[in-house]
Amino acid sequence: MSEYTAPAQGLDAVEVPEPGAVTVVVPTFNESANIRQLLHRITESVPARLPCEVLFVDDSTDDTPEVIREAAKDCPFPVAVLHREEPEGGLGGAVVEGLKAAVSEWIVVMDGDCQHPPSLVPELVATGERTNASLVVASRYIEGGSRAGLAGGYRVAVSRGATWLAKGLFPRRLRGISDPMSGFFAIRRSAVTADVLRPLGYKILLELAVRSRPRGVAEVPFVFEDRFAGESKSTAQEGFRFLRHLAGLRTASPVARMVGFGLIGASGFVPNLAGLWALTVLGMHYLPAEILANQFGVAWNFLLIEQLLFRDRRAHRRWWDRLGRFALLANADLLLRIPLIALLVGRFGMGALPATALALVMTFVLRFVGTEALVYLPRRRGSRARRAV
Repeated sequence: MSEYTAPAQGLDAVEVPEPGAVTVVVPTFNESANIRQLLHRITESVPARLPCEVLFVDDSTDDTPEVIREAAKDCPFPVAVLHREEPEGGLGGAVVEGLKAAVSEWIVVMDGDCQHPPSLVPELVATGERTNASLVVASRYIEGGSRAGLAGGYRVAVSRGATWLAKGLFPRRLRGISDPMSGFFAIRRSAVTADVLRPLGYKILLELAVRSRPRGVAEVPFVFEDRFAGESKSTAQEGFRFLRHLAGLRTASPVARMVGFGLIGASGFVPNLAGLWALTVLGMHYLPAEILANQFGVAWNFLLIEQLLFRDRRAHRRWWDRLGRFALLANADLLLRIPLIALLVGRFGMGALPATALALVMTFVLRFVGTEALVYLPRRRGSRARRAV
């Protein structure tokens, strides 16, 4: 990561922020055409009595950092840019870098495309001070707000559907937040627990609300404006990343992970049975076909739990190590289940059906615990963690 600070008025110039001071964090990716307009609007909107600094966290491949350097010379407040050579975590990761670097009492996060009106920055901070809230969200879905800047019915439907899905999955943690998809909000620096954040994609407010759980939430309405220049970065790929992010957040607790593990395991019957049918149709004997078909289910389950349940723990072992351990556990389940059923029937006098059901439950729990402990358990401190390939 390289850093540039505007001459004579960089972040180091604000050693002790005054009460109510604000750092405006702006994540950018190829937004050079919007920088001057954004800084001009901030200059016009933020009063002198509210000490302000602007921190761009930039993942651009164009000349955005150079444009920021030139535009910063005309600003009456400190402007700095952190340029990331490796944009880990996407836009959300950029915001986390900004949260870590900010030194002001309040941090306002906003986009760099001018769709978030800087005129609301003072109101966001003032609302937080007045209500003693730790998080103040600029919402499109309360009275006075509007999503007018969303181009086309498709984007409106996707935004609304994502909002409903997020609130349905996290009704308690998102209580009081009508627009969890908003990228425009203010948060007290004391409420930020950056070390627990694991962003994926651009919905950083959802990540903050679920993992950091700030105490006290307030909202102010805002009108989502048209993009000043350039094109939207919202793509189908970002949509899939959002769904993966939701799944990761929802399965953060062990109980939720176990439920997800069971559902994924149940879905593995589809490739298993499909493989068994195909192999027997080709003339293979059903016993070796069953063993081979089981590997299709193992591969299916592994891919899903990698993406949905244990994404944050994949760096602890190489992928082939994780796959080998997972496959060993999954196939050991077959070897354990039959003798266990025999034990329950012969020793404890159970019927075949209840014995089979109990064995399935017992081996499922053992497989889940084994997967957590032997495949995805973080290595001890001091051992060298290997990065996922």
